[in-house]
Amino acid sequence: MHHDDEPVFKRSKWGTNRYYYNPRNPVGLVLIAITVLVVGTMLILMANRAGPFEPPPAPAPWNPATVTTGPPGH
Repeated sequence: MHHDDEPVFKRSKWGTNRYYYNPRNPVGLVLIAITVLVVGTMLILMANRAGPFEPPPAPAPWNPATVTTGPPGH
């Protein structure tokens, strides 16, 4: 493929020291697709409050121990 000589990461031209995935490299394009799928899945899980974003179960209501007035075992 003619794009294989492109680097996977390229330096941002916005004056920062950040890098971004290069879509002209096949590996960079796959990394972009995987990132979009993972972020989309996490947003759906957050919106539905499912998976790791599921709220903890409601605690069981408190039931006091029953008090007996007789001897133990009766």
